[in-house]
Amino acid sequence: MTLTRRSLLALGLAAAPALALPVRGGAQETLDAILDTAGEHDQLRAIAIWRGGEVAARGYGGFTPDRPTNIKSASKSIVSALAGIAIERGVLKGADQPVAEVLRDDFPASPDPRLFRVTLGNLLSMQAGLERQSGRNYGAWVSSRNWVRAALAAPFVAEPGGRMLYSTASSHLVSAMLTRAAGRSTLALAREWLDIPGFEIGGWERDPQGVYLGGNEMAMSTRSLLAFGAAYAEGGAGVIPPGWIAESWRPRTQSMFTGSGYGYGWFLARMAGRPVNYGWGYGGQMIYVAPTLRGRPAVAIAMTSDPDQPSGRTGYRDELHGLAARLLTALG
Repeated sequence: MTLTRRSLLALGLAAAPALALPVRGGAQETLDAILDTAGEHDQLRAIAIWRGGEVAARGYGGFTPDRPTNIKSASKSIVSALAGIAIERGVLKGADQPVAEVLRDDFPASPDPRLFRVTLGNLLSMQAGLERQSGRNYGAWVSSRNWVRAALAAPFVAEPGGRMLYSTASSHLVSAMLTRAAGRSTLALAREWLDIPGFEIGGWERDPQGVYLGGNEMAMSTRSLLAFGAAYAEGGAGVIPPGWIAESWRPRTQSMFTGSGYGYGWFLARMAGRPVNYGWGYGGQMIYVAPTLRGRPAVAIAMTSDPDQPSGRTGYRDELHGLAARLLTALG
């Protein structure tokens, strides 16, 4: 089924968390069983699934798929979508556009010459070469008076276009470029450009200059995150440029966390015998998109979890990958 505004509207407004998706061989109870056992994960808050315009959703531990949560770094995939739309609309020139063309006024007084080589694409693929402002450096970075200038003043620890240095500062610079080039806030752009029924951003943190934090601290419900993933699953839904989706899912570097590929705001993997692209946020905020493949329908799966608990080093992220693989196998 082609993704239409009607099917997306149904996705966004479905009130009951009942399971509506048919699964391979008509084994409805198989999908039920998978979602029942998913509740054994204490961190998990909700799951929502899309296939061909139909939706299944389930909440856990008193949470519902309609309750907003902090999706953390899963929002980097949303910032990537905004960059692609900005390029299509001529607000930004392209992934090869130097950051200096938009943010030169925020460069340090005596910038490292390599700063002039950093591009929009480098920021999106986490290959800027600048020291990471995530992990142990995150607190000091967000305590600075100007997050954009602090990010641009960070020392180089690799060449632009080199190895992955996963940093929320990089995606925040994308937000700053969007804000500066469009003359409007990133939140305003998201509300206008991501005209996807059922998609809604709630609260979103801003830096001291009012730039919305690119790639973290964004409130969204599981259903809203699913609406975004479903738009990707069917080629953009007339909102996200199909060419940008393809570019975003082309491997640019290797993930420093998993060794798998990473594109523009998306991790790249294989699950249940098919390519799967996913956004991942701290604590286990996940959006999985499996495109159509040799007769297998496109699928999107959103999961939200306790945003205050780790997911990578504890193995919880891998448990969610396993859960996603089981769901993809059941869905065909």
